[in-house]
Amino acid sequence: MTEHEINLYLREVINTMNDGLVLVRTDGTIMLVNDALLDMTGYRREDLLNRSCSVLGCDVCERSRAEGKQHWCRLFNTGHESRKSCHIIRKDGSYLHVLKNASILKDDDGTMLGSVETLTDISELDRKELKIRELSSILHRDDRGFCGFVGRSEKMKRVYSLLRKAASSYAPVIIYGESGTGKELAARAIHELGPRNESPFVQLNCAALNESLLESELFGHVKGAFTGAYRHRLGRFEEAADGDIFLDEIGDVPLPIQVKLLRVLETRTFERVGDNRPLSMNARLITATNQDLNELVGRKQFREDFFFRINVIPVYLPPLRERMEDLPLLAEYFLARTDDCAQVQPAISPEALNILMRHNWPGNVRELKSVLEYASVVRENGPITPAHLPPNIGTEQKSPLPAADNFLSGDEEDEKNNLLGALRRSRGNKSEAARILGISRGTVHNRMRKYGITYRIE
Repeated sequence: MTEHEINLYLREVINTMNDGLVLVRTDGTIMLVNDALLDMTGYRREDLLNRSCSVLGCDVCERSRAEGKQHWCRLFNTGHESRKSCHIIRKDGSYLHVLKNASILKDDDGTMLGSVETLTDISELDRKELKIRELSSILHRDDRGFCGFVGRSEKMKRVYSLLRKAASSYAPVIIYGESGTGKELAARAIHELGPRNESPFVQLNCAALNESLLESELFGHVKGAFTGAYRHRLGRFEEAADGDIFLDEIGDVPLPIQVKLLRVLETRTFERVGDNRPLSMNARLITATNQDLNELVGRKQFREDFFFRINVIPVYLPPLRERMEDLPLLAEYFLARTDDCAQVQPAISPEALNILMRHNWPGNVRELKSVLEYASVVRENGPITPAHLPPNIGTEQKSPLPAADNFLSGDEEDEKNNLLGALRRSRGNKSEAARILGISRGTVHNRMRKYGITYRIE
């Protein structure tokens, strides 16, 4: 085949490529695109031909045009750019992560004729990397457990049953539980057991970011949306696609963001920061909190309408002190993993186990894991004894509530003891204590003042 014949069939040749290809004139207008680029972007040829190459919205190209010196684009100064990671914007407004190579085209006299760019879609690699992170997080789970949970108590069996039912639904799920009870494990279990388990599982701790950063993390932003926004950014909702998105510490979300999240749930659309094009939200929302959202609603610190939208399927994780029958099994599980190189798994003496069973565990399972890691490091050989436990475990614990008044009547004594018991069970949560006692929250306040009770966790 001669060079002339090759040129005759060049268009057919480039249309067989898997990578997108763009030929750009020296004035920046597009003169040729291949079929792969059209498939990647959703545009038609007539949408692109003779238009400025900026129509693709590449964030790297915007910087290249700004640094063009005597030319409109930096490429005409450098002559070649390779393996540039960037985001372009499809016709529907969604981002596409691509790897770009570009080069200047010149004739025999060295006159610039234009440029050629190839774009490789690497969004599938992003999805696989996310899946690898998901799988690595569950790699060392025990087969005896339930999706990472360890426990056979009746309370945990009820939790497992509810998680299975929640997983089969597409409705929003909210997970309640104290710090260290395994709320992230519960969210992952819902994802893994549900019909979206082949799609992404994306999570975000809402307490770790201020309002502006949280909005950008959730919804993404376009280049130039605010100071420091040098690149397009994919938001968590867009990253989740048709999978599950898990928002931890939802009680710490600022009220303005709650309004925007409420709109996302109601319209199933969202907008990036700095952009007005609506994007579809197909992910299922899972939230979690260690706070009493009803109490926050009452104090106007949490929107009631948003609370109703996320509180569709509530899941309550019991604290460790309410399922102490699981502690020996948890201890065995954690000790087996404290030293993977150990030939013999450390054992716990009956005296040490008795101390662990009497502890209140304000940090729940996370605290138990830390205590056992400490004991495994301190001991040299033999079983773990009381001497190997941290100093705060096994010492005389101060009562979080004052002792009973000796001058109370019998009825008052019973009333006070019932109140103390309810406050202990609720760990000072007055609304929960009121529910346990079957009285109003105001009555709990009045009785606490009457008996001089101020609950503090030490």
